[in-house]
Amino acid sequence: MRRRWSFYKDVLPPVVIIGQETIEMALLTLFKAATLQGMNNHVFVAYAYAIGTAILLPITFFRRRLLPPLSFSTILKSVLLGAIGCSAQILGYIGINYSSPTLASAIGNLVPAFTFILAVIFRMEKLAAKSRSSNAKVVGSIISIAGAFVMTFYKGPSIMNSSSLHQPAGFLMAVDSSWAIGGILLTIDFFLLSLRYIFQVHILKEFPDEVTLVLLYTITATIISTVVALLSVPNASAWKIGLNLSLISIVSSGIFGKFISSTAIAWSLNMKGAVYVTSFKPLQIVISVGLGVIFLGDILHIGSIIGATIITIGLYAVLWGKATEKIEEDVGSLESPSIENAPLLQSYRTETFEKKTNGNI
Repeated sequence: MRRRWSFYKDVLPPVVIIGQETIEMALLTLFKAATLQGMNNHVFVAYAYAIGTAILLPITFFRRRLLPPLSFSTILKSVLLGAIGCSAQILGYIGINYSSPTLASAIGNLVPAFTFILAVIFRMEKLAAKSRSSNAKVVGSIISIAGAFVMTFYKGPSIMNSSSLHQPAGFLMAVDSSWAIGGILLTIDFFLLSLRYIFQVHILKEFPDEVTLVLLYTITATIISTVVALLSVPNASAWKIGLNLSLISIVSSGIFGKFISSTAIAWSLNMKGAVYVTSFKPLQIVISVGLGVIFLGDILHIGSIIGATIITIGLYAVLWGKATEKIEEDVGSLESPSIENAPLLQSYRTETFEKKTNGNI
């Protein structure tokens, strides 16, 4: 049973997170392709959330699990969480329309830095002025933000076309203003996403049921996105979806994005915390580049490479600081008399897991 607990706690979360990141980038690429054929952003978000809610409703109500009572405070917090997540989705999809999934994945590397900053503000992370780990996390966060600015405002020549190397390598010209607008919107999107992760961890401590929380989240997001879409797109013809790529994109996003991916993220946050989950964001740039070049005909630019490199350096400085902090905590616990309680704690966790497992069988 100890091996099973280790697999459940240490091996399964990274596998789930990597799978979720792959699904997310595939859905963004599919969304971009559908919008190029005329699909409206707001209509897409409303339909996708509605499908996710329709799937989650029966699954949530027919599950058999003992849960703590759902308080009014938890419901209000879940509604706020849905508002934050829905706003992030709307801004993100608009930003992708102005730019590309590749830029979205690169700026997405800011999520670990944003999450760390918010975790410090909400006292989920500790800072010590003389600590190497704390300094690394702070410097890494600043470097990541600087890299996002480079990627947003400096496009540079293409690296796919030799003739483009003679283009001026300055900052964005007027013709490329849409790229900058997209970058700004995506930066706001990922800040809200980090805030959502932090807030979700807080709610899960009070109400540790991922599926019910995701259901409350999607219901709220469905209502908000539908109201926004009705106000923004009063034309009834824009709401008609035929048997085409738009329908595939909407259904895929509802099933794999709003249902599977959201539930997987909630479970991972509950298991490992926000900082750990966001540390996998750099994988998106690799996935999106391949998908964008193959399916969308995207062209890489030098600015994207430079910005992504700077962001990645900053990210791994944060991760190094986090790992060093963990080692320092472990060394401190070994020197503390409270180490005698550690086996009891591990035994308690193992027994709790075994009871949950046996109860679900």
